[in-house]
Amino acid sequence: MAAAVFQGFGASTALSLSKSFDSKRVKLPFGRSLSERRASFVVVGSDGRVVLDSSRARKLVTNAVATKGDSAAATSASKPGHELLLFEALQEGLEEEMERDPLVCVMGEDVGHYGGSYKVTKGLATKYGDLRVLDTPIAENSFTGMGIGAAMTGLRPIVEGMNMGFLLLAYNQISNNCGMLHYTSGGQFKIPIVIRGPGGVGRQLGAEHSQRLESYFQSIPGIQMVACSTPYNAKGLMKAAIRSDNPVILFEHVLLYNLKERIPDEEYVLSLEEAEMVRPGEHVTILTYSRMRYHVMQAAKTLVNKGYDPEVIDIRSLKPFDLYTIGNSVKKTHRVLIVEECMRTGGIGASLTAAINENFHDYLDAPIVCLSSQDVPTPYAGTLEEWTVVQPGQIVTAVEQLCK
Repeated sequence: MAAAVFQGFGASTALSLSKSFDSKRVKLPFGRSLSERRASFVVVGSDGRVVLDSSRARKLVTNAVATKGDSAAATSASKPGHELLLFEALQEGLEEEMERDPLVCVMGEDVGHYGGSYKVTKGLATKYGDLRVLDTPIAENSFTGMGIGAAMTGLRPIVEGMNMGFLLLAYNQISNNCGMLHYTSGGQFKIPIVIRGPGGVGRQLGAEHSQRLESYFQSIPGIQMVACSTPYNAKGLMKAAIRSDNPVILFEHVLLYNLKERIPDEEYVLSLEEAEMVRPGEHVTILTYSRMRYHVMQAAKTLVNKGYDPEVIDIRSLKPFDLYTIGNSVKKTHRVLIVEECMRTGGIGASLTAAINENFHDYLDAPIVCLSSQDVPTPYAGTLEEWTVVQPGQIVTAVEQLCK
């Protein structure tokens, strides 16, 4: 099949047909029971449905961006819950898990009394001590390997990379140890570790601090990967990752830490394998994650004004893909646009394209289009930096081409 190429605002886009890993949607039960943070206990699904212990359900407004049919009349003050920035939601989820389980610990550069480079661990060292919140030297390979060893002995460590680009120094530990030890030990060891930190293209942070490592880690057997995009899902994914017996890499975007949203007062945990329906629609399925969710929703407003009805899905689970949610959308719209900040060559979009073609090819009325970042180091100059990343105007152009 020939590649379908669209040109817009300087960043080229292409249909990627590279083969991907076999993506299967596997439901993994959480480990032990939750301790109650409030008087009630809830589990929240990716559709925003909240189930209380009384078995009653009610709908919460959980999206940080407007969805189809949202009313602007509802003010944040009238919504239940409390308002947090994304980094505070990560912190709250981490603190709740440390209080619930004494085996949970944190290690990384400046995570202690400084509180982490983006303050996700602020105050935890004072509350839990220097052994459970361990400041490490500038040696990613060493403290990542130490975290993996701690997980082998039964602890549940969270390893923070001050910047995701620095974790390339620990790639051997993550690939050869973290992902494989459960298999190579014949199941004798579990590796319940969370590796997390900021990544993505920021505001003139330069090439080395603008890495998107999703494509680097997606091929490692035994690793799960999730990307948060709102305070609500940041907290829920953090808690789920800590409770998982599998090694989980949690990708956080450097530009989303100050995003504010109201989240439930009750304790909740999200699934690590489920996508989120951000905006239902009929004409085209737009698959995205992390920061690009907001570029897509900005483009969606323009598309609606032009008469299009896009369906927007935040895939959240980068490995494995939620092919159930994605497949149902493809069967409805018959057109797919993938929008990512990852590199075009060998990125998440390439793997997602292959997975959709393998599983839902007969439902497609047009070739899949994948909008990705340029295959170049991220420039320091702000104007050039913008040109390397997908912009809302390109998304509008691609949808118009797809729906012709």
